[in-house]
Amino acid sequence: MATIEPYETASGRRYRVRYRRPDRKQTDKRGFRTKREAEAFASSVEVSKLKGEYIEVQAGRATIGELGPQWLGRQTHLKPSSFRTVEAALRNHVLPVWGAHSVSEIRKTAVQQWIAELTTGNGERKPKSATVVIRAYGVLAGILDDAAEDRRITSNPIRGVDLPRKGRKPHIYLNHEQVHALADEAKHGTLVLVLAYCGLRWGEAVALRVRHLDMLKRRISVEENAVEVGGRVAVGTPKNHKRRTVPFPRFLAERLAKQCEGKGRDDLVFPGEDGAGYLRSTRVQAHRGGWFTGAVRRAGLPRITPHDLRHTAASFAVSAGANVKAVQRMLGHSSAAMTLDIYADLFDEDLNAVSDALDQAVSLSSVGKMWANSPA
Repeated sequence: MATIEPYETASGRRYRVRYRRPDRKQTDKRGFRTKREAEAFASSVEVSKLKGEYIEVQAGRATIGELGPQWLGRQTHLKPSSFRTVEAALRNHVLPVWGAHSVSEIRKTAVQQWIAELTTGNGERKPKSATVVIRAYGVLAGILDDAAEDRRITSNPIRGVDLPRKGRKPHIYLNHEQVHALADEAKHGTLVLVLAYCGLRWGEAVALRVRHLDMLKRRISVEENAVEVGGRVAVGTPKNHKRRTVPFPRFLAERLAKQCEGKGRDDLVFPGEDGAGYLRSTRVQAHRGGWFTGAVRRAGLPRITPHDLRHTAASFAVSAGANVKAVQRMLGHSSAAMTLDIYADLFDEDLNAVSDALDQAVSLSSVGKMWANSPA
């Protein structure tokens, strides 16, 4: 049981509480102005130990600045590109504001104010996008989740704050004529067609090797992903770490075969401009008047990126009669729900089909016959 002892200070009498932690080691807390305050603290310690909710005071004094880098070092599941954005959020938004704060003193209302200032700007800094704000919050919340797991705090106090909603830009879908016009104008026309008809991500397409193509079955095996991170190319597995097989149309077979002429099984199908290494991202080339930007302009198309060709591939698949599961597998989404969430606008015709089917069902029922025989 805890014991309470008075002691004298220059400011008057104070009280110290001596107690044992769950590991049986003795510790104390001093500075209580009244004996009642000391008794209340002692009681709370005993109750928290009985409930398994005891928090060591010293443990809660660890700061975000101390725990943040440790938390980041444990995010080994992230791909290099994702890790880079998370590290930037910690460095640019979390540590400057919360680095000196201990985990035990962070309050939900203060975090809500921080989110509001990030979203609207605070006079010194410009407003941040919803994506940036949500990512920064996620980093801080993740650090506090770990602090709760380590019994530095009883629970994460900032879960449940109000976050800004992400705005979704309307997708740009090209038609077949536009895609082929773009391919005709592009230096890497076959790559344009692969993106537009197979739905590969840029990193998946530029990482394709000859051995990944099955020309007889007309299949592409998506096994690698090459992403530029900090000016360097990081090669790993596709997004969600899932390999998949994607079909390609017959008209692409000859073009892909020509693209592979004179190459070994391990050579890249779409190598860099010098014939070696990976083809650089069009984001890097855009400000230099790169090949994709120039092709878009010459083809008279609206401003698009290679990722918009992935949206186009989804639209082609749906218009050809593919169901949502087939589109999900082609694009490599983690679930059909994700596909529907992203491309709900492409399935409007399915809603019309439901309406038409209900009309037909009613017309064939006794209710429909009654309506048909009723006077106008």
